[in-house]
Amino acid sequence: MKNLKIFVFGLVVVGLTFASCSDDDDLVTQDPVTDGEGDGDDNDDDAPNFVGAVYAMTNGDGQVTGTNIQGPNVIIAYAREADGSLTPIGPNPTGGNGGDFDGGEGLDPLISAYALTKTDDNENLLAVNAGSNTITSFNINEDYSLELVGSQPTGDLGPNSIAYSERSDAADGLKGIVYVSNISRQEFLAGGEPEQQGSITGYWLLDDGSLSPIAGSTRNLANRPSAVQFSPDGNWLVVASINAGAAALASGSEDEIVVYSVNADGTLSADQVAGATSTLRGNTDGRNLPSAIGFQIVGNNYVVVTEAREFQPDGTPPAFPALQDGSVSTWQIQADGSLTPISMDVRSGEGNTGRTACWLDFTADGNTFFVSNAIEAGLASYSFSNGAVQLLDQTAALGTGTGGADNGPDAFANTEGWIDMWITDDGEYLYQLFGLDGTIGIYRISGQSLEFVGEESGNLPDTNTQGIVAI
Repeated sequence: MKNLKIFVFGLVVVGLTFASCSDDDDLVTQDPVTDGEGDGDDNDDDAPNFVGAVYAMTNGDGQVTGTNIQGPNVIIAYAREADGSLTPIGPNPTGGNGGDFDGGEGLDPLISAYALTKTDDNENLLAVNAGSNTITSFNINEDYSLELVGSQPTGDLGPNSIAYSERSDAADGLKGIVYVSNISRQEFLAGGEPEQQGSITGYWLLDDGSLSPIAGSTRNLANRPSAVQFSPDGNWLVVASINAGAAALASGSEDEIVVYSVNADGTLSADQVAGATSTLRGNTDGRNLPSAIGFQIVGNNYVVVTEAREFQPDGTPPAFPALQDGSVSTWQIQADGSLTPISMDVRSGEGNTGRTACWLDFTADGNTFFVSNAIEAGLASYSFSNGAVQLLDQTAALGTGTGGADNGPDAFANTEGWIDMWITDDGEYLYQLFGLDGTIGIYRISGQSLEFVGEESGNLPDTNTQGIVAI
């Protein structure tokens, strides 16, 4: 999915002012409409009946020369009808800039999952601004339009993933807790992915939708983070890593996931309480290392992780054709925070047909999940039972992608680049972001199968998008 060259990033340029994306002719502005209200006819049976929404993030509108900044970041909002179709209801600038910390082909520029996320009650939307080193919060209105609340700095470089957990014990005015992962600390920026080490930091989400920094919450990481998530019980924060086992890592860490305990005051344990990997450097199977990106924690604290298998067994960065078929591995978080392995390295394809397993989401019954393979532009389906997983269909859905026969430099040019995905709260539809096509694919879920419904395009940039949420 990435060329993973060792390249030198320039320092993030500050003090620049960028024009608002509201002037971008490529972004459709449309007033929210629900059940014909506001049109003077309360009996308009032909008015759209919106049942939910989809939000996708542009992550900017084009590279700023000499920087990793992608320009003004915008959330495109879509109202969702009962048949899964989408109606654009307007762009929503975050007030910050997108970024590109992958330095290459415009696919998965933040190398992350959950660059955009929501609260469980569907009242708030949270977004990263990787080019501004900030995060932004929105309130979600009843008509699914967005109301900008404000932004907060992350204190580090390249925020790329956000996690939220409701806090029933929170003081008056506090709704829940938010943690964001940052791609790199300044001292590890120049060396690129192989040697980067990032950080995480926390905020309170207030009842009005604003964010308040949690004093003393920042923790430095031994790896470059790719995603961050809370356990369902809110007691643990898990961070996944893209460069676990990389030979260039000064920390020497081989942990693809690490666990922190969450304190009552919103801070974390001073150090990780556990770490684990499915594949160690120098393994006898000759497997590439588990470049973990997307993951979820479900049920009784089962951690389900996608693994892109990019860094080579000796810890050196890969290049085509060194990528291997990706996989899924699972653990269970125990009462003391330790990790018990369950299913390790369950492959998402064979013969280089599932090389970039990077994102996943579960069906409503929790018995099935789908994994997005980016270069192949396809979805693989897995069964799930108490942490044990099994591949059901490596091509549960398939778009225009690059198959195992083409491992050359044209791999990115010939694919739609399926990246982030999200299944609706009602479990009926899966929305797939095409990272190299500016399109959202719409799929109806039928048990363990997917039915293609259609596509929505014309509102997102063709490249460098990141993040999608569905309600």
